[in-house]
Amino acid sequence: MRLDKFTWAMRLFKTRSIAAAACNKDKVKLNEHFSKPGKTVSIGDTVSIKENPIWRTFKVHSIPKSRVGAKLVKDNIQEITSAEDKAILEEQKLFNQQQKNFGWEGRPTKKDRRDIEKMKG
Repeated sequence: MRLDKFTWAMRLFKTRSIAAAACNKDKVKLNEHFSKPGKTVSIGDTVSIKENPIWRTFKVHSIPKSRVGAKLVKDNIQEITSAEDKAILEEQKLFNQQQKNFGWEGRPTKKDRRDIEKMKG
């Protein structure tokens, strides 16, 4: 099965075109080598996906004929990402959520712009 189709079928990407674009942008590795979307995936291979700031790594156990349900993904692949990398990813997601809640909504007012200019110097 093609790499882009496999990553889409395993629900690692929302659409197949996004999966193909990620392969072309060197955000997907097959057996520790950057691969094009048409590269063939086989049983026993490792697939790594860049999810800033880490690489999530999966081992292929079986290849489905088409896209599988979310509950069946774990039967086809096993995540072998280290616990340290998972902790870094969770920390980054928490930081991003805090930054999202901290900011302003909409266009800043004149007072907000003045405050921003004061902070910038």
